[in-house]
Amino acid sequence: MNVFVVPAYDEEANLPRLLADLQSRPELWTGGRVIVVDDGSSDSTADVAEAHRGALPLEVLRQGTNKGPGRAFDRGFRRALELGGPDSMIITLEADTTSDLDAVGRMLVAARSGADVVLASHHAAGELVNVSKHRRFFSSAAAHAIRRTSGLDVQTVSSFFRVYRASVLHAAYARYGDEFIREGGFACKAEILIKLDRMRAQVLEVPVALDWSRREGESKLRVLPTVSGYARLMMRQVSAKERV
Repeated sequence: MNVFVVPAYDEEANLPRLLADLQSRPELWTGGRVIVVDDGSSDSTADVAEAHRGALPLEVLRQGTNKGPGRAFDRGFRRALELGGPDSMIITLEADTTSDLDAVGRMLVAARSGADVVLASHHAAGELVNVSKHRRFFSSAAAHAIRRTSGLDVQTVSSFFRVYRASVLHAAYARYGDEFIREGGFACKAEILIKLDRMRAQVLEVPVALDWSRREGESKLRVLPTVSGYARLMMRQVSAKERV
């Protein structure tokens, strides 16, 4: 069973295209579910998702207020784990259509071959299309800093586009409980990866190009809050090493 978790904030212009793309690929979702977590959008994101018509097994969860992707992923994960068994695959996507659905099949093959987490690795692919220089720098610098402080041996730490084996998320919630995802902002993706790595989850990267020309509108990432989130995360890693 494949369950898609898609956090969305002010994506009314992009989300219908993503849902239409998914709709055209029943081999990815037949027997599963697509969960859109509306993160307190100020536009009609939740309404346009609920208005989608077709066979796509779509569920929309409304956060009510904007709490950040960390809270959206937490809610989506918990719902996905309710729906599927331990061998289910949980696929997380960007709502802005920049996640290349052509790569999902390759990522699922890697997961079913034994990986607990599969990352769509834009840095490993070496292909960032129509991405600004300052965003490239910010992404690379953040990944480098996280690798240095946490010991992660991966190239891409912050992309939403991933596949998780349900059993590893069950194990993470059993170990960490409500502390599994502490960061509400974009640093949550690095936090999740660090904690799963500490649990000795097998993490693989699949090279996938990132093309920002697919999306409409501006990125929802805010630099200062995101930098603060990464700083908190890195300080916790340093403190943990000192305690050891």
